[in-house]
Amino acid sequence: MRLDTIPVLGPLFGAGADDHGFDLLLLFGPLIICAIGILHRSYVSFALALFYTAGFIAYIGYQSITMP
Repeated sequence: MRLDTIPVLGPLFGAGADDHGFDLLLLFGPLIICAIGILHRSYVSFALALFYTAGFIAYIGYQSITMP
């Protein structure tokens, strides 16, 4: 089973930038925000925000280095 055959994710990947890593980061963004809203201000919510932001920046940096 491929991710683009799943009913909800298929159209999202089809409308995206043809980059599944970037699409997944954008898809998980609202989930991270909801988790932070539920957890309020705690070490876990801070770590989630920090790791998500660092991962997003690292992925963009990686793509900028590896793209021709």
